[in-house]
Amino acid sequence: MKAVLMTAAGNPEVLQLQEVPKPSPQPTEILVQLKAAGINPIDTKLRQRGTFYPDKMPAIIGCDGAGIVEAIGAEVTKFRVGDEVYFCNGGLGGHQGNYAEYTTIDEKFAAKKPTSVSFAEAAAAPLVLITAWEALYDRGRLEPGEKVLIHAGAGGVGHVAIQLAKLKGAMVATTVRSSDKISFVRQLGADQVINSQQTDFVQAALNWTNGEGVGLLFDTIGGEIFSQSFPAVRVYGDIVTILEPDANTIWKVARNRNLRISLELMLTPMLQGMVEVQQYHGEILEQCASWMDRGELKIHVSHEFPLSDAAKAHQLLESGSMTGKIVLLIDN
Repeated sequence: MKAVLMTAAGNPEVLQLQEVPKPSPQPTEILVQLKAAGINPIDTKLRQRGTFYPDKMPAIIGCDGAGIVEAIGAEVTKFRVGDEVYFCNGGLGGHQGNYAEYTTIDEKFAAKKPTSVSFAEAAAAPLVLITAWEALYDRGRLEPGEKVLIHAGAGGVGHVAIQLAKLKGAMVATTVRSSDKISFVRQLGADQVINSQQTDFVQAALNWTNGEGVGLLFDTIGGEIFSQSFPAVRVYGDIVTILEPDANTIWKVARNRNLRISLELMLTPMLQGMVEVQQYHGEILEQCASWMDRGELKIHVSHEFPLSDAAKAHQLLESGSMTGKIVLLIDN
C-alpha cells in the first residue's frame, strides 16, 4: 500500500510517499481502507521533534482517520465489512497512523461515521471533538446557562468547542484574531465575539459578565495568553488549557481568585495504554455522530490535499491562523 513515511525528524520534506506492507487485523481489530486523514498540530510537532517512539522509525503519523471496513478480526462483533467508520488512533510513532491507504484499529476505539458528512469532514473531526468534549464537559464541568470564553474560536478545536458548549446550553464568548472570522464563529453559535487584535479580551469578558468573569475559560492558544486569561475568570472558576503552561507563568492572580486549573491532553490514553478511556473516546464519537446527522454539529474543512501532498499540508498548518481543519484525501 501507499503511505507517507516520516523518515526523520525535521522539516516537511521528511514526509515521503512510499510503498509499505499492508497491515493485517488482529482478532479484535478491523482493517480500514482509509479515505481521508485529518491533519493536527500534534502531527507537525512530532515531525519537527521526533515521535514518542524514536526506536520505531520510519513512522507513519496522523491520528485522525475515516474509511471503510475491509476486513474484521475473528473476535470483532461491533462492525461488519463495508461499514464506514471514523476514529482517532495511532500516529504517535507506535501503532501505525493514518497517512496511508490502510490501517488497523481495535473495534472498541472506532465509531460509525456520520452518514450525513463526507469522509473528509469525518476524518477532520475525532481529535478536536474529543479534546473539546473532555475540556468542556469533563475537565471544565460545564453547566447549562454558564458563561464560557473559548480562545481562538475559528480554529480546529475552537470551532467545535463553541458548538459543544452551545449543545450543553451554555452562553459562549470567543476570541478571534481577524474581523473576517467574526461571521464564521457567529454562525457556529457564539453569543459574544471578541477581536483580540483590537480589544482587550479580559475587559471584554468582564463587561460581558457584569464584572464577575466567566465561569469557564478554555485556552487553545497557550503561551502568555494562558496567564493573561486568569483575571477574565470568576473567583472559584475554571480554566482549562490544551497547552503546557510556560515555566515562567506567574500564578498569583489564579491563586488569589482560587481558580481550578485543568490540563487537557486527549492523547494520554493512547500513550498510557488506557483501553477503557480509549473506548470512552469511541463513545464520544458515537454521540457526536448523532449530533452531526441531526445537523446540530458541523465540522469545517478549509483545505483538502492528496495524500502525496502531506508536506504541503504541514506547511500550510504551520503558517498559522487556520480556520477549521486541513485534511488529506486518500485515493485508493
